[in-house]
Amino acid sequence: MIHSLVQQNALVRKTGVFCCLHWWAGLFESLRLGLSVRALGGVLIVGVWVLAGCSPLERADLVLHNGPEPETIDPQILTGQADGRIASALFEGLTRFNPTNGTAMPGLASHWEISSDGLTYLFFLRPEARWSTGEPIEANEVVWSWRRAVTPATAADYASQFFCIRKGRAIVNGELRDASQLGAEALDAHTVRVHLENPTPYFLELMASRVFFPVPQRAVERWGDHWIRAEPLPCSGPYQLLSWRVNDRFRLRRNPQYWDAAQVTAERIDILSGDNPSTALNLFLNGEVDLISDRKIIPGELGPELAARPDFHRFDYLGQDFIRFNTTRKPFQDARVRRAVAMALDRSRITAHITRMGERPSAAVTPAGTGGYQPPAGLSYDPATARRLLAEAGYPEGRGFPAIEYTFNVGSRIYEQTGVEIQSMLREHLGIRVELRPLEWKTYLTEMSALNYDFIRGSWVGDYDDPMTFLDCFLSDSGNNRTGWKDIRYDRLLQAAAAEADPQRRLGILREAETLLVVEAVPVTGLYSHVGLYAADPRKVGGIWPNRMDEHPFFSMRRIRP
Repeated sequence: MIHSLVQQNALVRKTGVFCCLHWWAGLFESLRLGLSVRALGGVLIVGVWVLAGCSPLERADLVLHNGPEPETIDPQILTGQADGRIASALFEGLTRFNPTNGTAMPGLASHWEISSDGLTYLFFLRPEARWSTGEPIEANEVVWSWRRAVTPATAADYASQFFCIRKGRAIVNGELRDASQLGAEALDAHTVRVHLENPTPYFLELMASRVFFPVPQRAVERWGDHWIRAEPLPCSGPYQLLSWRVNDRFRLRRNPQYWDAAQVTAERIDILSGDNPSTALNLFLNGEVDLISDRKIIPGELGPELAARPDFHRFDYLGQDFIRFNTTRKPFQDARVRRAVAMALDRSRITAHITRMGERPSAAVTPAGTGGYQPPAGLSYDPATARRLLAEAGYPEGRGFPAIEYTFNVGSRIYEQTGVEIQSMLREHLGIRVELRPLEWKTYLTEMSALNYDFIRGSWVGDYDDPMTFLDCFLSDSGNNRTGWKDIRYDRLLQAAAAEADPQRRLGILREAETLLVVEAVPVTGLYSHVGLYAADPRKVGGIWPNRMDEHPFFSMRRIRP
């Protein structure tokens, strides 16, 4: 089957002509889909680079397939995992992720000190830390970048990660207009002091999250939202940007100014974009791609067969697929309807017949074992109770229930097949008619953020190994909520958990909050916990390890010469 797939999907990327045509096609498609102003600006900006570089490219030391075309590479704005991988190659936080186990290790900060009460952190920046353009990276730029991230006008969806820092929540929510009140200050050129609201056990891992990456102040002040067009782009990470061919590839070069440049072995890396799993697999099997870094762009129907190969690597990680309900739109304004849909889903049918990689069915949103936590079971499969709830909501056997749409992003057959399965189960058990609404990645993100959907596929990959990384997505004031649901009791439970010093009592409060989320109110319902799968021949590529954070930084990767 794999051999026939390669034959059917042969792809030639040998000439610059292909790349130019690919860019123009991407621009016209962006216009057709109504791309956001910010994203369209990025398309037009990089057009200069594309047209200047429409020539055959020498093969890079490593060629990676990364998944969908990024919406942005601004680390404080991005939301997608594919976007984040590139941003983590170009920029770095005070800490970075250890490639072997996903824990925090020194990054731009060489070391730190933590007060005895866990409320104050001193980070000591490396004197040798520099932007790729040669200017020093100093403490005041770190603080300036964080103030930018929490300013509401920046519209950073991950700004809620600053809630653990003093005054962060008030600034993000617009209650405090002076971002300089954020609990972070530069004591001198190389020392950042951070004051927390409460002890935060995962704070060092949080510092490796993209929204905390310093950004180049001069470039941002000059170019605003489009600072990523600066040429050369000031980068703080192990790589710098050479070119960006939209819907084709990023070309990166080792950053000689990076503080750890001596340990970065791949001189040039090409990062291909595309959401066609068959194409990605074909490129890998033909040797044109060294690594496929995302399970979603490996053909789901071939998952079990591929997992048996020595160049495909399966592992558990902190990821969850779920469904978001638009609680502002009928019929999902009614929690009984949301619970009915959740209880009509036989999640084991999805994992047994569609994903087929050992994913664990789960109606929760937090994967079991995250930070030693055991989530509630959620609403289990119970069609009889689902029908009773639907009747109580005024739709006996589905009569009078409006036609609804299930929205999902294209690019993986798994998402389409899951949609068909959900459509079938709701028709079979509840008499509900569901239309499927597949969208391109960027349109899907835009529609989800705008609450322009009935119910929609959702997923989350943990930013740190703690249940809060999943649960704080659904705070009333989180930019990642995207359900329209707000519940003061839920917000207060998460605040109480943040203030709780006893680890076990803290996990108990979080479990109470998740019970409210997935059993009572149900603005979301889980489908399954992820299993990771990446493709890399260990005889050709080294420096990649499975880990629960699904973090595979480029700085550790190397091509093994024969």
